[in-house]
Amino acid sequence: AFKVPLVPAQQKQVLQELEANPRLVYHCGLMPDRLPDLVENNPMIAIECLLKLMNSEFITAYLSALVNMSMSLHSMEVVNRLTTAVQLPAEFIHLYVSNCISSCESIKDKYMQNRLVRLVCVFLQSLIRNKIIDVSDLFIEVQAFCIEFSRIREAAGLFRLLKTIESA
Repeated sequence: AFKVPLVPAQQKQVLQELEANPRLVYHCGLMPDRLPDLVENNPMIAIECLLKLMNSEFITAYLSALVNMSMSLHSMEVVNRLTTAVQLPAEFIHLYVSNCISSCESIKDKYMQNRLVRLVCVFLQSLIRNKIIDVSDLFIEVQAFCIEFSRIREAAGLFRLLKTIESA
């Protein structure tokens, strides 16, 4: 599961095993430094593992690994699913959002940059609409991001959402 995407039947089996024995997550070789590989290859399994680890003393190390991995569709999917399932520390979400923004700004390939900006905007709108983040904590950073990428429709939409919140 760390090295390659599992076929649906294998993925289902791993998820069933985790459901039947939640403590399995402590014995399967998942360490914080291996989490990025699991996220990229099998995000659904990563989500379940993180949910099982949520009340452990080690969760901070796993969340830190998630924040520090390079941003991708799969890492955003994992963070988005976690935010809807459990209450994550606000500082983790803020760090992750800041990381997403700086990743978008540093990508040189315009096509990939546009794609990731769109994903980040949709992700941020979801966090804001579901009241998972208090946008006032990140207002300046998110607003600057929207202005920088205002040519992208989703960034303009996120900017409008910020403005309606600001005027409310």
